[in-house]
Amino acid sequence: MKRLSPHAPVPNSPSSAPFNEASGQEAPAGIRLRQIHQASQVLRAGGVVLLRGQEPILLLGAETALASSVAELVKRAAAPPVLMLTKTKVADIFGPLETTQTEVVAFALPKELLSAEALRGVAESSVPQAETGSLRLKLSAWQPRAGAAALKLMKHAGLLPAFVVAKAPAEFKDLSLSDIPASPSENDLSAYSNLLAQALRPIAEAVVPLAEAPEARVIAFRVEGLGTEEFAIVIGELAHHPAPLVRLHSACFTGDLLGSLRCDCGQQLRGAIRRMAEEGAGVLLYLAQEGRGIGLVNKLRAYALQDQGLDTLDANRALGWEADERNFQIAARMLELLGVKRVRLLTNNPRKVAALSADGIEVIAREPLVIAPNGVNDRYLATKAKRFGHLL
Repeated sequence: MKRLSPHAPVPNSPSSAPFNEASGQEAPAGIRLRQIHQASQVLRAGGVVLLRGQEPILLLGAETALASSVAELVKRAAAPPVLMLTKTKVADIFGPLETTQTEVVAFALPKELLSAEALRGVAESSVPQAETGSLRLKLSAWQPRAGAAALKLMKHAGLLPAFVVAKAPAEFKDLSLSDIPASPSENDLSAYSNLLAQALRPIAEAVVPLAEAPEARVIAFRVEGLGTEEFAIVIGELAHHPAPLVRLHSACFTGDLLGSLRCDCGQQLRGAIRRMAEEGAGVLLYLAQEGRGIGLVNKLRAYALQDQGLDTLDANRALGWEADERNFQIAARMLELLGVKRVRLLTNNPRKVAALSADGIEVIAREPLVIAPNGVNDRYLATKAKRFGHLL
């Protein structure tokens, strides 16, 4: 396989075109992602961000809210703020509400919740309604049209999906009149997965001998404007194999590095590399999607809920996340950059097969990678089979 150059141009990438503000040409993907990244960092630090769009809104994360940022949002808002929660969190914490078609729902924000401490309490709540006291929320008459985009920004920030939204002042439609520097657009958040793929670049490559594959190479990719890094472990010369073994492996700090018995990730990682070495070629994509995309901190929160009796799917939903938050479009782009068009996918998850196929990678076969239960992860593996549809 031809070695990748960190500075080589990436073909067919719309992000390579210069930005001409006067002509209205769209900014490169890296610049648009940088705005999303900056806004996510402000949210993580407890600050207020502006989300641009037809209906500009001010946004504050409930989990990291500070007294000063709550006061700032209230002062700047053109109307009383609302509390937004995902439908999954609402069902688990406050009981069923009237049917709504949206994935995130706005509630009137009572005075007793308009404080940093109270907002953090709502964000971190993950117990049945009977244990939450008498608090009842009422649907807001105003359901922000940018609520779904705001939810994506919260998830990108790795924060629990509970947040406060308020209408921005009318003059903020002209971005030059806003003094809030973190201001991504609703459209860019909707196109987030495409932007990631556009802005992906190879940046480094080295031979890294592994116990199971002494001649393995590791190639690092970086998303421009975001700083996120993804890695490919390449075994053998891929050009000699028309359909090499490929595995999409989501990073698992607890399983891959610590050897946790709660999952089968570490064993799958090493088993996949061993299989590829035996065949003489393969690619393992090590993706920054810890905990099915919810992040390490939230995965630990989900573990705590599992210890209280919930399975892995219900624990994620109790925190406000979907069962699986991953997107594999960036994996397809990595394979494209590696020159791999046809694969035999090493997975038990049919969703990965469908995702790669949808993004232009031909999956000619699915190869199972089954790990036996160890006495600790039995329920976890059973849940993967029964509720996630894994073929175990």
